[in-house]
Amino acid sequence: MPRAPKPQPLKLEVTAKTGKAFVPFLREKMLAAHQLLRPPLRELSLALVNDSAMSKLHEQFMSIAGPTDVLTFPIDEDKRGRIMAGEVIVCVPEARRQARVMRTTVERELLLYALHGMLHLCSFDDRTAAGFQEMHRTEDQILKRLGVGPVFAPEAPPARNRRVRTGEA
Repeated sequence: MPRAPKPQPLKLEVTAKTGKAFVPFLREKMLAAHQLLRPPLRELSLALVNDSAMSKLHEQFMSIAGPTDVLTFPIDEDKRGRIMAGEVIVCVPEARRQARVMRTTVERELLLYALHGMLHLCSFDDRTAAGFQEMHRTEDQILKRLGVGPVFAPEAPPARNRRVRTGEA
């Protein structure tokens, strides 16, 4: 019986203009998430930025003023159109604000944003109701398997389900 091919490791680069203390946690969890997903994605750049940098990118690529939580940029595709490399930009101050509102940790909120971006690069799309449900269910399944527990839609409070993601460029 032939064995399934071993998944390719992810080449992950994490840069932080702010939130440097979160880099080791995000690196560990994103590499583990990639192993669980086993996507074609082979290279990922994850950048932690401040409100100013995120606002500039949000305006430039989405024509929306002000910061957002996460922006995702595909960089390279294979012959079948699968994304092989991409960049995820995460706004640390937005994660701090949302962590207070949602009563979670900044670390978990940042991981949610980074994972959300990775899922976009793995062809998840939350622009339809069905896609939204599938994407966020997948986020929480992965976060549970990583030992973090659900972040997007924890069992309590149910109001968490009303959260909206804003950024795929």
